[in-house]
Parts: sequence; C-alpha cells; structure tokens
Amino acid sequence: MVTLNRIYTRTGDDGSTGLVGGARIRKNDPRVDAYGDVDELNCHIGICVTIANNATEAHIRDRLILIQNELFDLGSELATPFGAGWEGMPKTEASHVNRLESWIDELNGPLSDLKSFVLPGGTALNGQLHLARAVCRRAERAIISLNDIEQVSGHVIQYVNRLSDLLFVMSRAAAQAVGAQEFLWVPGGSRPQPRNGGTKAS
Repeated sequence: MVTLNRIYTRTGDDGSTGLVGGARIRKNDPRVDAYGDVDELNCHIGICVTIANNATEAHIRDRLILIQNELFDLGSELATPFGAGWEGMPKTEASHVNRLESWIDELNGPLSDLKSFVLPGGTALNGQLHLARAVCRRAERAIISLNDIEQVSGHVIQYVNRLSDLLFVMSRAAAQAVGAQEFLWVPGGSRPQPRNGGTKAS
C-alpha cells in the first residue's frame, strides 16, 4: 500500500510534475490534462455517491463506488509513460468495458423510451450525474488528444466512452428510483414562455 506522510515536496514549483517511473513533464502537458480530467471526474462521482443516500438509489451508489476505484487505476495508467509500468500494475481491460455495457443494458431496460433529449435536473442526484457525464466527455476528449501524440490503451478510451453512456442512463434511473419527473428538451418555437415575460428586476 502507498504511504502518504508528506503532502508538499516543492518539486513542482518549477511547473513540472512527476510521472509513474520518475520522468518529469510540464503540468500543462496533454498527459496531465488527461489524468487531471479523470481525477476531476472521480470527484464529481464522489459527490454522486454522497448524495445517493436513498435506499432506492443503492444500486447506483454501489456501482459508482466501484467505478471510482477503477478510475483511480485508469488515471494511474494515464500517468505512466510507455514502458514505465511495473509487474502487476492495475490496467483497464476488456472485462471492465464489458461490465459497463452490461450495467447500461440492465439499467436502461426498465426506462421509458426517449422521444426527446433530456435536460439535467429533477433531483440532485440526476443533475449531478449529468454533470459527471459532461466531465467524462471532456476527459474522453483529453485522452483522445493525448492518444494523437502518444499511444493510449484502447481499453482506456473505450472505458471512458462507455462510462459517459452509463452516467447518462444512471441519471435517468436515479429519477425513476424516486419517482421524479424528467425534464425533456423542447425545441425553440414550441417552448412555453414564462408568465409576464419572466421575473422583473426590482
């Protein structure tokens, strides 16, 4: 296990950071952007875990906790340059992607068919899962940008892509779990307008 008994080292004061294996790169390097976005995604999922405190949401919370651990492994993989890994290093595998797909199918099955795009909101968990989904898409873009210049495991790219889909389905399942209404996108001309033109400034 890792022992963290010193938080600051001053080694990053020059704008560099260390990778797995000891190499140092700039903190605005595409590799740091990639695993930094994954770290931010993990934080948003942590909020989802915290607010999913209803018994009917336990099936979502338990899966998110596992995903948090897998994202930590994935971030470590992104922080490891080619050839700098070690024996037994946790890696994202096809089985992880397949499990996400099975969860998508399982959670999506009972949901009503969508006839419009969904807007975030309705419950705190629904909105937060949508936020996590949007951050997941940004992480995916950062990983693909990194892959354009340095090879990234195909399973890593697939995992993050599937995860954004799962977070979308989870957002819908979270609303269903508590009997909350989903908000659907209404195209421009057919949108109802607020009464009296909206709230007037005082």
